[in-house]
Amino acid sequence: MNALLRLILLVTVVSVCPGLAQVPEGAQKSPISTFVVPLKRVVWTSGKDVANSENLLKPKSGQAVLTEPEAPLVLKPGAGVVLDFGVEIQGVLELFTPQTKSKTPASVRIRFGESVAETMVELDERGAQNDHALRDRTVVLPWLGKTTVGPGGFRFVRIDAAKDGPEVQLSQVRAILQLRDVPYIGSFKSSDERLDRIWKTGAYTVHLNMQEYLWDGIKRDRLVWLGDMHPEVSVISSVFGYNEVVPRSLDMIREVTPVKDWMNGISSYSMWWIIIHEDWYRQNGDLAYLKQQQTYLASLLKKLTTYVAEDGKEKLDGMRFLDWPTFEDPVAVHEGLQAMMTKTMASGARLCDILGDADTAALCRKTETKLRTHTPAYSGRKSPAALLALAGFREAKEVSANVLKKNGPKDLSTFYGFYVLNALAEAGDYETGLDFINQYWGGMLDFGATTFWEDFDLDWTKNAGRIDEMVPAGKKDLHGDFGAFCYKGFRHSFCHGWAGGPTAWLSRNVLGVQPLAPGCAEVRIQPHLGGLKWVEGTYPTPKGPIHVRHDKQPDGSIVSKIELPEGIRQVK
Repeated sequence: MNALLRLILLVTVVSVCPGLAQVPEGAQKSPISTFVVPLKRVVWTSGKDVANSENLLKPKSGQAVLTEPEAPLVLKPGAGVVLDFGVEIQGVLELFTPQTKSKTPASVRIRFGESVAETMVELDERGAQNDHALRDRTVVLPWLGKTTVGPGGFRFVRIDAAKDGPEVQLSQVRAILQLRDVPYIGSFKSSDERLDRIWKTGAYTVHLNMQEYLWDGIKRDRLVWLGDMHPEVSVISSVFGYNEVVPRSLDMIREVTPVKDWMNGISSYSMWWIIIHEDWYRQNGDLAYLKQQQTYLASLLKKLTTYVAEDGKEKLDGMRFLDWPTFEDPVAVHEGLQAMMTKTMASGARLCDILGDADTAALCRKTETKLRTHTPAYSGRKSPAALLALAGFREAKEVSANVLKKNGPKDLSTFYGFYVLNALAEAGDYETGLDFINQYWGGMLDFGATTFWEDFDLDWTKNAGRIDEMVPAGKKDLHGDFGAFCYKGFRHSFCHGWAGGPTAWLSRNVLGVQPLAPGCAEVRIQPHLGGLKWVEGTYPTPKGPIHVRHDKQPDGSIVSKIELPEGIRQVK
């Protein structure tokens, strides 16, 4: 066929079938990209009924072929293998089957795990579940083809051949990571490699949850939770700068939640929606977007003012929640909600000033004044004490000395630990903040974590095995033996966005970059190195990244090199 004839044929086909030259009408490009994650390790096999598992580790084409270069993995009926992809991912598993003599379909059971132990249990055993994403399912494999299993959140996978079926052959097994392909504009590097790793792990934890919307977890809680978003948005601002997943998620919850209801059914989460908007405006300076919130914002603020008694005590209904460790402590919850209401009224007044709504701003300030007339009883718990310090109810240095530093990094949650760190910074106690980060968040890394968890207690690690190994005899299972409330045992999420707070804290307190004016037009740069010898990194702004380097001198003073984008001003 000559070139002219081919061209005529092509034009004819496109004119008759115009859909061949474009995507279907109404189709939208997904914001999610995919990346191939190769297999890193074979953790376990069931024994002699498994052959050639090591061949799965060799480079593969990602395509089923007629003739395989190496012998495929063979699983006799009932045999199994546990595989490790080296890092937690949100995505899918791909199984490739070779050409076999028999075309009888074979079945495999797939069990995803955020720990090795999670791959080894039955559904409903110690909290193992299929909520939000199926992590335990049986799949029929094609002859000479590829099967995709997922999506879900996992690092490990167990594959078992059906006991009553034919043997299973797999020529390739790989994972496909799904997330937004966005650059890490923010960065952090210091004289402490462990601290650098914590910063990166917090950033990656949140990045995995930046899916179509901003989720809280990639295995369980693949949902938008407004309170949980606050630490996540703080991390996004410090690492990625602007990303549309934030307004997309804020707006979605606003649209599905009438003002008469609380976001996610939790009164404090409607308050976090307001506080997030102020933080987001300070970071990005998008007044047009803020104006889109004005009607809902004013109505929500007016509603909140009706939940304050004449004596200034908050009387919020709905689910009264701060974090899980304090959930069953009504004194602590009231203590925290009193602070939250006060912070929200102050934030709301400032937002209404920006929006030119003088009446609502005045109402917020009046309500804030009333709230400050009530002093809640002290529970001695760290989470609400931190909020009281941040809201100005208690002097931060006093709270740090008498509550936050007591017993070291105990009574922390991975969610409200962020506010404990912020209160320590408010008290000028940066060294304690760094110590808590190293012990508490670093403690997860010490036991094999590659993302930060829904909750954690250092006491759990006593006589516990690592999550990336089979649990040794006589050791505790760090995943299956612990947890509480909705995250008992293997239901516990090991990649929870609300746990990423240290990343934002390190950027804003150790690197020292604090946005002050909308769009980061004005920033304060005050590093606090603690025991570090040096720190360097970048912080995103709408006009480009700020570059800083701080070096501690022999006399304890700090010499800084700061590069600001045009239009960004440093203030003392």
